[in-house]
Amino acid sequence: VQLQASGGGLVQAGGSLRLSCAASGRTFNDYIMGWFRQAPGKEREFVAAISRAGSSMTYADSVKGRFTISRDNAEKMAYLQMNSLKREDTAVYYCAAKRSSYIRSRIYTAAEMDYWGGGTQVTVSS
Repeated sequence: VQLQASGGGLVQAGGSLRLSCAASGRTFNDYIMGWFRQAPGKEREFVAAISRAGSSMTYADSVKGRFTISRDNAEKMAYLQMNSLKREDTAVYYCAAKRSSYIRSRIYTAAEMDYWGGGTQVTVSS
């Protein structure tokens, strides 16, 4: 599966952005979809993941209650709605896919994901 993230930009603290991830390939439904982010000088970190059917989600503690991951299997799209953005949310955001039949409740590492899309920059100003 090929992935492409979009929707990043510059936003003031407290604002919102919606990221999109477009997938190609016929087996989108076979993959857990995830969002990761990487700030300058830091490792890529998990943000959120969603099950194949879109019924279960896992979030990093740092974004719980502010970010919402969703997917549209018919359109082969995944989304990350980001509200109440903070300066520390500034990073390049990546979507990723993992071929798995179940989603777990704890976070995923970048190494566990099977496919990656290009990143989209999110910058939150004060």
